[in-house]
Amino acid sequence: MRTTSSSHFSTLVVLVLLLGTCAVSRVYAQSSTQRVSQPASAATAEQQAGLRASLPFADDRDFDESQRGFIAAPDYRQILGAAGNVVWDMGRYDFLLDGQDYDSIHPSLQRQATLNMNYGLYEVVPNFIYQIRGYDLANMTLIRGDRGWILFDVLLTRETAAAALAFANQQLGERPVSAVVYSHSHIDHFGGVRGVIDDTDVQSGGVDIYAPIGFMEEAISENVYAGNAMTRRASYQYGNPLVPGPFGQVDSAIGKALARGSSGLIAPTVVVSDDFEEHTIDGVRVIFQNTPGTEAPAEMNAWFPDHNVFWAAENITATIHNIYTLRGALVRDALSWSRQINEALYRFGQDAEVMISSHNWPRWGNDRIQEVMRDQRDAYANLNNQVLNLANRGITISQMHNEYQVPQSLQQSWSVRQYHGSEFHNSRAVINRYLGYWDGNPATLAPLSPEESAPLYVDMMGGADAILPRAQALFDDGQYRHAMEILNKLVYAEPDNQTGKDLLAATFEQLGYQYESASMRNAFLTAAQELRVGVAPAGPARGTSPDLARAMTTTQWWDAIATRVDSQLADGMAFKLNFSTPDNGEQFVIEMRGGTLTNIAGYRASDADASITMNRSDLDQVIMGQATLASQLTGGRGQITGNAGVLQQLASVLVEFDPVFEIMPGTR
Repeated sequence: MRTTSSSHFSTLVVLVLLLGTCAVSRVYAQSSTQRVSQPASAATAEQQAGLRASLPFADDRDFDESQRGFIAAPDYRQILGAAGNVVWDMGRYDFLLDGQDYDSIHPSLQRQATLNMNYGLYEVVPNFIYQIRGYDLANMTLIRGDRGWILFDVLLTRETAAAALAFANQQLGERPVSAVVYSHSHIDHFGGVRGVIDDTDVQSGGVDIYAPIGFMEEAISENVYAGNAMTRRASYQYGNPLVPGPFGQVDSAIGKALARGSSGLIAPTVVVSDDFEEHTIDGVRVIFQNTPGTEAPAEMNAWFPDHNVFWAAENITATIHNIYTLRGALVRDALSWSRQINEALYRFGQDAEVMISSHNWPRWGNDRIQEVMRDQRDAYANLNNQVLNLANRGITISQMHNEYQVPQSLQQSWSVRQYHGSEFHNSRAVINRYLGYWDGNPATLAPLSPEESAPLYVDMMGGADAILPRAQALFDDGQYRHAMEILNKLVYAEPDNQTGKDLLAATFEQLGYQYESASMRNAFLTAAQELRVGVAPAGPARGTSPDLARAMTTTQWWDAIATRVDSQLADGMAFKLNFSTPDNGEQFVIEMRGGTLTNIAGYRASDADASITMNRSDLDQVIMGQATLASQLTGGRGQITGNAGVLQQLASVLVEFDPVFEIMPGTR
């Protein structure tokens, strides 16, 4: 019997719960038929040459800072999993160290990608703070406490975290872990926790785990409901199908890429709830600053008052971040972000001598720290304020990305270049936050879908025979966005027109080479590859985790199931189901009505059609995709009374999501 807990879907839900920066929860296999990318065109090469001449490359302080305190690099470039699988491979990016200027990479992005080649152990504050960099997308920060290491952020996977800690102990002397701090609710900052501690360490009281208020809820909830779509879109943002190299994926702005191992979660033992809250952790005084509504809904900075060290979490890195992330997520608040940086600047930044974060590299010296903090504060504030300035003058969401410009003074600051976010998608995010997606023109309130409007456009333009020569001429003239405009219409109208798809792919490719944002580069190059050879098949999924299943609330699980209901099929279906989990004392009413599945906690319906009783510990197996409701019930791990047929009714209207659904026409 097909039940509400299809193993395919449940596995996917657990996999995609947690990527806030940044992350991708499914690995896409490389296409065996991937074509060789085309070189940079003359127009692209000319643009890159102009940028090399105009950008402030004489300011090379980042290179000195990124190498300051270097202790050692490991003698390996790969980190392997227990089965011999490659979890991390820094060697894929060694081409960036050859000193060559690549016309296929925006010069500023190539600079950032080279700086992110940091690999190994670094001393930040003598005999106190160290960082392991280049083992994952994020850094692991080690702080010397009285008894052992206080770890700030523990990477994405068990394998990379364990390797990082082992290398630090090898170089600095073996020390136990005395505490762990999760700076925020994105998985690349807590997923590796089981590589450095285990449940016994926490249950014995030997290790406390600190996290900001709202951490557990936000760590699970962000990607549950649109998880399948987010996962597919994330393959574009992070360029998972692309081979690293000058014509492919080169960087992820805040680090190289995401490790591909196993992730877990151990719940915090100490929740930081006040705006500012002081703790002494293993002899080290720390003042935490909660910063909700910034890079993550639950995030916190930290100040070490006895050492004048400011920990900026992911709120201040070496790039402007995403106000809107291309994988899809709730729009962030640029103004709140700016205000939180300003608060930190005036509360801590006046005295700070060292600033560290969970990505990129540290800054030293008060003048330098205040410069970076002010630039970041101003960049987010300007984004918010100037977009609203333009919006109040009539610029719409459809125009904003072409109108908003970062002030020239900020463009000269490397720390606020657009490597992760970009002025294109961030500016549209701000206007969307305040005014929504509508541009005010009634014609866009209920427009035709692209596949419906495209044939009309193509017909009016004279068909493919007229479009292709015109698009080729625009391409040859370096007018790639214009070529894209008409080729995109052609491909939607004629998804089997491979000549059109190839020319659109070539156009996307040149645009990808030209963009400074790693996210935009990856999106354009991934789309180009799919237009040429189709969607890469789904490769092996990252292993499911009991930790993540336990962390998902039962309400969240039922909400996720509700997104799978096909309302057209379910319309007219009506039933109530009592669902209780006695081992944790929870009960729910699940109701199907109006083509919609809803649930409410804390109630029991006297007129329910059926009742299911199952311990939450047994439901965890269902959430992980290791069992179904039906198999648990027939195996005696739960019971159903009343009309068991309601489960069959529910199963009959559930949709299986395709994890590699088509984004570009004609790629399946």
